[in-house]
Amino acid sequence: MPTRSRTSQEKRSATNGRSGYASSPAVREGRCCTTDLLPSGSLKNPVPTDIVDQLLEIARWTGSSRNMQPWQFVVITDKEQLRQVSQVRPPINWVADAPLAIAIVLDGESTISEAYDEGRVSERLLIAAHVLGLGSGIAWFGDDVQQANAKAILGIPEERTARSVVVIGYATTTKDHRPNPLTPGRKPIAELVTYDRFGNKG
Repeated sequence: MPTRSRTSQEKRSATNGRSGYASSPAVREGRCCTTDLLPSGSLKNPVPTDIVDQLLEIARWTGSSRNMQPWQFVVITDKEQLRQVSQVRPPINWVADAPLAIAIVLDGESTISEAYDEGRVSERLLIAAHVLGLGSGIAWFGDDVQQANAKAILGIPEERTARSVVVIGYATTTKDHRPNPLTPGRKPIAELVTYDRFGNKG
């Protein structure tokens, strides 16, 4: 049975944030996934092997363009490796305190589709970490030279693409300790959503 389309008034109410959906369980969970940042100095407990295995299985089953699955994953738990990765550039120095990071290594054959696939699998890992009771965040290596340095640390071949690690651990706070903390919050939905044609508020 087809669902009823929303009236213009309903669209305007949702766009203006009056629909009540902001407090729904699905929206609350989605918002939590954006705040589970890993804080510096509070991630001493290792992530159990069975949890790591679940994260990797979820990553393995992530969809990809034409199902090419253009990735491999480097699981990093060695403290010296984590320390070296954290020194690739100052904004990711918090990686040194984490018990686990997963580097996403791409085939390096299709820049556009692999960038899309990288985003999908990164988000999957972040959501999976949240579901499993973990904090997580993405540490971006930086420019081409910094990416090359990170690949050298992790033994990744030069022809492969590796731009980031997903850092995972048991967070005890959501305070962002990075040297360049993010501005919290999101733009109002009224600034982001239009209907049927760009710019039409409904």
